[in-house]
Amino acid sequence: MLEGAFQVFDRRLRPDIAVPIGVAFSGGGDSLLTLKTACAWAARHERPVIAFHVDHRLQAGGGAWARTARAASARLGARFIELSWDGDKPATGLPAAARAARHRLIAEAARDAGARVVVFGHTADDRIEAGLMRDAGLRMGDMREWSPSPVWPEGRGVFCLRPLLSARRAAIRDLLAAQGETWIDDPMNQDPRSPRARARPAASMAPSLSQSEDDGGLARLAALATFGPGGGISLARSALRTAERGVARRLIGAACVCAGGAPGPGRRDRIEAMTERLVRLNDVVGTLSGAKVIASDTVLFIRDAGEARRGGLAPLHLAPGQTGIWDGRFEITAAAAPVLVAGLAGHAGSLDRDQRRRLKSLPASIRPGLPLIIPKDGAPTCPILAEGSGVEVRPLVAERFAAACGVISKEPAV
Repeated sequence: MLEGAFQVFDRRLRPDIAVPIGVAFSGGGDSLLTLKTACAWAARHERPVIAFHVDHRLQAGGGAWARTARAASARLGARFIELSWDGDKPATGLPAAARAARHRLIAEAARDAGARVVVFGHTADDRIEAGLMRDAGLRMGDMREWSPSPVWPEGRGVFCLRPLLSARRAAIRDLLAAQGETWIDDPMNQDPRSPRARARPAASMAPSLSQSEDDGGLARLAALATFGPGGGISLARSALRTAERGVARRLIGAACVCAGGAPGPGRRDRIEAMTERLVRLNDVVGTLSGAKVIASDTVLFIRDAGEARRGGLAPLHLAPGQTGIWDGRFEITAAAAPVLVAGLAGHAGSLDRDQRRRLKSLPASIRPGLPLIIPKDGAPTCPILAEGSGVEVRPLVAERFAAACGVISKEPAV
């Protein structure tokens, strides 16, 4: 079990960089073995480890659990960072909201600490439970050994690593007990109101799922894509039609969510329907996950400017020196003056002559979704078309797409 985990670390992490490795550490058995293994691997390569502990403020014993987790982290040589999910909790969908909050808090803390990878203690049992929950009609993603953080934009540039996906929960606890370890047992795992708790007894008796994670076909298909200045993604229609259907579906889902700037993928049935249209029909125009899909010989995924009527492309106010994410597609930092970032739709006439000329060289379909910088004093500018807009802009679409499609398959170099 441990040897397999070390092989995962060797495959996915870089031994020769000094940035910290993050570990999601609840104090439970699975996360305890994960932290122990991560610390042992990191010690071989002189890399620091940070244990991120989230108190969801849902259990009376949360404070005591944090103290236990802090002590275990100190004993194992990891820096400990405690996070909390404060504020009102939803009346429905609490487990899903808690998972999202945990990922969001950890991703933000990891980025602040300089960690590019966070190790999670998910096991073979977790994968089986997720499958049973999907069969029951819940939206649950499939856990993979390596994947980008599931929260956006908080998780940009952060990857999740799961080295224990082939290990069974009972075997982990047997190993920890043999090592004289103790761990926290969350009573929510036995609460019949929890979908995961209801799936757990059946999962414990089920055989492990296949560990096939060959994303090579998806990465090769994604490498054929090109990117426009406004964040559009283009791919030859023939490449989609000749790809294995599951690979085409995953790429289409990723392209829509990245080009559309959505926080997460659309419903699986809608992605499958779009895949069928793109593979079987001739010309196609449709929308999915905030993206507009236009297909003839080439498939173009662009921001659906019509989303503005449904709350998309919302304006962003930035103070001097402040960084924000506009529309899920651009990281924008204001310079010495405050600015307002908005969509270009309806404002093209406010641009100067040179910008209007450059704008005409771009396909009409992408123009409305471009960012417009409106300073407190001065003329509006589009940073995609002109210098001197008073901001620093970093496009996020290509990087996010590469991560989602497995093109980035190991810890990025610093």
